[in-house]
Amino acid sequence: MDLEAQYNNRARVPEHADIIADWQRRAQKYRASAGGECDLAYGPDERQRCDVFRTRDDSGEAMAVFIHGGYWQALDKSYFSHMAQGLEVHGISMAVPSYRLCPAVRVSDIVDDMRQLCAWLWRRHKRHLAVCGHSAGGHLAAAMVATDWSRYEAPDDLVVAGLGISGIYDLRPLIPTTINAALKLDEAAASAASPLNWHAPAGRRFEAWFGGDESAEFRRQSDTLAACWSGAGVAAKSVVLDGHNHFTVIAALADPASAMTNALTDMCR
Repeated sequence: MDLEAQYNNRARVPEHADIIADWQRRAQKYRASAGGECDLAYGPDERQRCDVFRTRDDSGEAMAVFIHGGYWQALDKSYFSHMAQGLEVHGISMAVPSYRLCPAVRVSDIVDDMRQLCAWLWRRHKRHLAVCGHSAGGHLAAAMVATDWSRYEAPDDLVVAGLGISGIYDLRPLIPTTINAALKLDEAAASAASPLNWHAPAGRRFEAWFGGDESAEFRRQSDTLAACWSGAGVAAKSVVLDGHNHFTVIAALADPASAMTNALTDMCR
C-alpha cells in the first residue's frame, strides 16, 4: 500500500486551499457575531490559548470541546470558531483551543497540552466535557476519552464522551510518509502516542466519523478503533458520511440539523 498517497490529504483533495480559506472566513464571521471569550490562556506558551463560546440558555450537562487538525503541525483555533455554531442552537457551549505544534514539540507534548486544557476547563467551569476533533484533532479527542483523569486533579469521568472526525488512532503508518518529517516519530513513539494501543476507556462513548470519499486508510483507522473499543466495553461505533472528503466532512458540525451535531449534542446531555 502507498501510505504516502493514503495519508497525504492535501494531495488527494486539490481544492483543499479554497476549503481551508473558507473555514477561516466562516470562523471570523462567527466570532464577530457570537462574541465569546477569546485567547484565554490555559498554559504559558503563546499557542496554549482557548476560545470559549457559551450559549445564553446553556442546557448541556457537559461542555463540548473542538480540537483542530493539521497533522499536529499546522493551523490553529482561529480557523474553527464556527464549529460552535451547530451546537449553539441546541444550547450547548463549546471551547475551541490551539496547541503547540511539531516540530517544536512532540505529539506526546500536544496530548499533554490537551490534557492541560481539559483540566483547566474543569477548574474554570466545573463541567464535564464531550471532546470532538478533526484529523489530528480526532486522535487527540480519542486520547482525552482514554485519559486517566485522576492523575490531573479532575474527576475520573471528566471526559464523558468523544467524537473523532477523520481521526488517526494508530500513528505507526505515518512513519514512512513525508508527514513524519515534522513529527519525528519512531516505532516506539508512534505506538505510545496511539490511543488504539491504550487501555480502552470502558464505560465511555466514542464515535469515529469519516467521509465516504476518504482513503481506505482513514476508513480503516475509524473502523478499527470502533471495533477494538466496542469489544472492550466502550459504546463505540464508526460512521461514514457519504459524499464528503477529508476537508468537507467537518461542515456537518456547523449545521444544527446534521446527524453529527445531534450526536455531539446527545453526548453533552
